[in-house]
Amino acid sequence: MNELATRLAARYGARGWHDQRADLATIVLDADRLRDALAYLRDQEGYRHLSFATAIDNIERGVFTLVYTLRSHDKGHSLIVHADIDRQKPVVDSIHLLWAQAWTYQREMKEWYGIDFPGSPRVDEEFVLEGWEGPPMMRRDFDSLAYSDATYAERPGRATSDPARHMKEQLYPEAAE
Repeated sequence: MNELATRLAARYGARGWHDQRADLATIVLDADRLRDALAYLRDQEGYRHLSFATAIDNIERGVFTLVYTLRSHDKGHSLIVHADIDRQKPVVDSIHLLWAQAWTYQREMKEWYGIDFPGSPRVDEEFVLEGWEGPPMMRRDFDSLAYSDATYAERPGRATSDPARHMKEQLYPEAAE
């Protein structure tokens, strides 16, 4: 475990440091300490750039895993921070005051997964799914086929056929006999 991992473990109970490669590592934090740890990483450790944020639905464990990718351009190093939150009550502190662009990621996670970020700007406004009235569709228990069958009328579609037979019949009719 390197020095940063040791400091994060002592201050925030971070665990599971894993070097993916020389310029990329991952670590796990508890969600209740996430915002403070991210502020520390930005202000004290030089991870000033929030490159990406998303969520993973770990339905088997009953959690969403929040994923934040931070970059220190001075160190030439990226750090991926993971934190689990309860899937039944998915609420986590907003980080939009740490990185202005975070509200966009949070708005997306609210729409796609139903994760709430109280106080985040425009988090309850439609973002990508204008007019969507169904459940959050990136949750793994969302049944897209059932939703489609219930929402859209049946219509004729394309017929499928065997490509070899089609070629014989359409392109080489003399060979089809």
